[in-house]
Amino acid sequence: MKACMIIADGFEEMEAMGSYSVLNRGGVTVDLYGLKGDKAVSKHGLNVCGLKPFASFKDEDYSVIILPGGPHYKALEADENLKKLIKDFLASGKKIAAICASPTILGRMGLLKGKNYTCYTSMNEDFGGVYKGDYAVTDGNIITGKGPAAAIDFGLEVLKNLKGAQIAEEVKKGMYYK
Repeated sequence: MKACMIIADGFEEMEAMGSYSVLNRGGVTVDLYGLKGDKAVSKHGLNVCGLKPFASFKDEDYSVIILPGGPHYKALEADENLKKLIKDFLASGKKIAAICASPTILGRMGLLKGKNYTCYTSMNEDFGGVYKGDYAVTDGNIITGKGPAAAIDFGLEVLKNLKGAQIAEEVKKGMYYK
């Protein structure tokens, strides 16, 4: 079971690294891809290098695409190749997981119509779905998270969707999480 996380300069490190850690603890390999190269600097100055180039992405290798939030969502949203990949992933029955500002990408693409979802409260627009205030929401193949404080809940929700509730619960207990 493999997950792909796509980041660019300005990504929110709590959302990226929190969900990365939760998924790894649950036995999911998470590959980090740089939208604009092999390096990215987070919203708060964390330098991440050794990223796989997005241009080398092969969708058959992954079960889910994870989009952390942060100001980098603008670069993600502007990338037509990424938006096509998101549509193709959903069309093939695979999952998309987005947290904080990144669910707005899905909303503006029309993918949240008729769906339950969450996102950073001030980023919520009328996406044609039902906004929930929960930390993590799953509706079909779309998993959304609220913001930085929701990173662990979001990671656990993604893990539950990939490997089942029992594995997610074991990871939760192993971290002494509420």
